[in-house]
Amino acid sequence: MFSKAAITEISGAASKAGIEPAILLAVAQVESGGRSHVMLRGRAEPVIRFEGHYFDRRLAGTKRAEARAAGLASPEVGEIANPRGQAERWALFERAARIDRKAACESVSWGLGQVMGAHWSWLGFADVEALVAEARSGIAGQVRLMLRYIEKAGLMDALVARDWARFARGYNGPGYRRNQYDRKLARAYRAHAADGLLCAAETLRIGARGAAVRSLQLMLCAHGQRVAVDGVFGPQTGRAVQRFQTEAGLVSDGIVGPVTRDALARRLPFGALGSRLWALFLRLRRLLGAAL
Repeated sequence: MFSKAAITEISGAASKAGIEPAILLAVAQVESGGRSHVMLRGRAEPVIRFEGHYFDRRLAGTKRAEARAAGLASPEVGEIANPRGQAERWALFERAARIDRKAACESVSWGLGQVMGAHWSWLGFADVEALVAEARSGIAGQVRLMLRYIEKAGLMDALVARDWARFARGYNGPGYRRNQYDRKLARAYRAHAADGLLCAAETLRIGARGAAVRSLQLMLCAHGQRVAVDGVFGPQTGRAVQRFQTEAGLVSDGIVGPVTRDALARRLPFGALGSRLWALFLRLRRLLGAAL
């Protein structure tokens, strides 16, 4: 699982891009296994995967023969196994780079989104080294790279809609069902959504805006409080918080800090599912009127 710092970075980038943080966290989780970086020689490096069949295609003549003899290239997909450890994968990449650095960089999937270096031109980078530099610049750079690919591939709508199958087909390829990529995304999303933005360190009060406020408002709705889910912490939300705090035996100050967040989570009927079911009920009620 990602560190708190990584979750904050990914969530912030998601909010800026207009994406529910749990959605982007799910993609990063499935692609990177919940690791944002690995420490190598005192430097934080992105997680990588080296693809020997990509390397083979980008070489010719003596370089290809040398790479095949060294166990770094093969025309067969999956023939060159990736070591389990990231340090060993980086060593594999560095060996390949000594034969042909450009081909090696193009043959690696980089960072949280596991974006192939071979896509550098399509993604609008000046060269593959620019893509690699983005991935190696930190978590923020990795997230930018992942979002750049998602947007370029035309997958943003599918992602925001949580259409996991459509997104999986575009991001993971037509064989996504074989490794249950769409199901993995759905499970990861549910896990991050269940954790909720209310677990964030920020304190919410009058004037706050954004996805964390919407998450709070959904929670309040699930507790039976009347509040609009608009992402704006206004007087109505403040009064709803105070009513909940009074019912929970807390100090009724209208401020959502760690104690109130914990109480909201502990008392929520049916966990995170309860907030979504209640929100759905409210939407249906607005659409169908008093019949509900």
